[in-house]
Amino acid sequence: MTSSLRFDIARGADGGAVLAARGEIDMSNADAFRTALAGAIQRGAPLRVDLTDVGYLDSAGLAVLFEHAPRISLVAGALLRPVLTISGLADIVTVEIR
Repeated sequence: MTSSLRFDIARGADGGAVLAARGEIDMSNADAFRTALAGAIQRGAPLRVDLTDVGYLDSAGLAVLFEHAPRISLVAGALLRPVLTISGLADIVTVEIR
């Protein structure tokens, strides 16, 4: 069963691209997440990935974020702070917790 996941791409206040994800990111939709990230990155760099409306992020989703780590920054809610910290992603990507 595929988990619910939606994306919106917009411009941030600084003019950079923002990819906002909503729902859950897991192995059932990690390829869609990878495709959305790759498409947004092609629009220009750097890409801000907004995960504040993501309620679940598993290792497949983390793997996608690690693949794109050199070209992204993250915004996330407090719920994702532990997984971003324990995985080590917060050590290599700028993460803003809201």
